[in-house]
Amino acid sequence: MALNWYRVDDRLIHGQVVVGWGQPLNLRFLVMVDDEVAASDWEQELYRMGAPDDIEVFFHTVDAAAEHLAAYRADERQGMLLTGSIETMTRLVARDPAITAVCLGGIHHQPDRTQYLRYIFLSSEEVAQLQALVDRGVAVTAQDVPVARPLPLAEILENVGNE
Repeated sequence: MALNWYRVDDRLIHGQVVVGWGQPLNLRFLVMVDDEVAASDWEQELYRMGAPDDIEVFFHTVDAAAEHLAAYRADERQGMLLTGSIETMTRLVARDPAITAVCLGGIHHQPDRTQYLRYIFLSSEEVAQLQALVDRGVAVTAQDVPVARPLPLAEILENVGNE
């Protein structure tokens, strides 16, 4: 059990995370790492409302999350850590080398991004950040739901323009 999932999803806590991932994985806590949300009580309350009562939600800045990760890993309950951006996850991995796998969820269209999968759009800077994670030994995959096959970064990057 414990904190086994590190996921990037720009929607953070939403239906697909709490139902599509939460139920099959029996998630009992979510750790949201976002510097802005961690500083905003009303945003935290909005995200808490998106999680069922049986899933505890924690909010941290990158620095605070890095200090608490060992405790979350020791928690007997199943948990998932979420960031809303690749940049935030990259900063967290730099602070905690025990993160060895990152799962990409929904990273949606923006003007500077190219589509790689139906749910993955990346800028050239984000591709470089992900490649730097892989170069550090982090397994970077994309997976929209738990029953889908995890796609490694190299395979994702081959898909540019094919979706």
